[in-house]
Amino acid sequence: MAVRSHLKALLLATAIASAIVSVAPASPVTTASSEPSQAMTNLLDYLRNRNTTGFLVIQDGKVLIEKNWPAPADNRQFSMFVYGKNPRGALLEDVASQQKSFVSVLVAIAIDKGLIDIEKPVSSYLGAGWSKATPEQETKIRVIDVLTMSSGLNDKFGYEAPVGTVFYYNTPVYAVTKRIVAAAANQSLDTLTREWLTAPAGMNETAWRQRPAALASVGNDTGLVTTPRDTALFGLMILNGGVANDGKRIVSEANLEAMFTPSTTNPAYGRLWWLNGGAYSVRALIGRKDGPLIPAAPTDTIAAFGLFDRRLYVVPSRKLVVVRTGADAGDKEFDQQLWLRLMKVVG
Repeated sequence: MAVRSHLKALLLATAIASAIVSVAPASPVTTASSEPSQAMTNLLDYLRNRNTTGFLVIQDGKVLIEKNWPAPADNRQFSMFVYGKNPRGALLEDVASQQKSFVSVLVAIAIDKGLIDIEKPVSSYLGAGWSKATPEQETKIRVIDVLTMSSGLNDKFGYEAPVGTVFYYNTPVYAVTKRIVAAAANQSLDTLTREWLTAPAGMNETAWRQRPAALASVGNDTGLVTTPRDTALFGLMILNGGVANDGKRIVSEANLEAMFTPSTTNPAYGRLWWLNGGAYSVRALIGRKDGPLIPAAPTDTIAAFGLFDRRLYVVPSRKLVVVRTGADAGDKEFDQQLWLRLMKVVG
């Protein structure tokens, strides 16, 4: 039922394409005009007090909320993720692991182009010896296993479990996906991202950047730097069933939907996307937890998560895209607390 719910919602999403307005960075946007309600005030107060730098909500084709706040002072760790400001004052931020969901779309586009078969071994694209597993173990690890965090490898690329049996949130192994796409396309990651995704979607403030050594050492040396508006454009493309605001198809519906099929090892995870509404979730540092990923959020919520509580939520049933950037919120229940407040505004 969870699979059908996500896929049905995404199929319905294409019907709302005509209602979505452009949020191109250089142009004004349609904004819902009304005096702030108490629910809105409570939501924004919570966000501002939780180190949020950017918050953008688009519902039913209108920008309901767009707020930018200064970066938290004297936060050296956060400062390593900031690359200046755009002309509107929004920070250009490396959105950390949110990049995984962008790369998932690149893989889906590569499948559309006939460049990648996710059932093939990773070694078909990278050659033998890309891991520290034995040759026999390595050849069993397919592209789909990397996309679903079920490769069976640890973060040092050593063998830990049979492929497809354990969910282990593994950023270094995920980073191999970027190499797979580049190898399959015979193009640099920068070039194919621009030609396949960011340029067609109008995401003019999004690019890959080499990370500082302190960040690159974790095993993922390039960061995706973007803004709330560009992230919202990405979310709108997802909401539109793979079509950009100007009507360009970026990715097929079939391969878009496949990204949101719950994996066998974690019903809260698809292909580098987080999914709500499953019987349980498995999270890094948290482990298994019964119930949906975010109980307060609609069950069809799809999410891209990044360090410091960077968030992109897409909710087809509510025609809703939500973006949050900033430093660590300092609240272990941030997603739940945010949605408890947000549902009183958009519900």
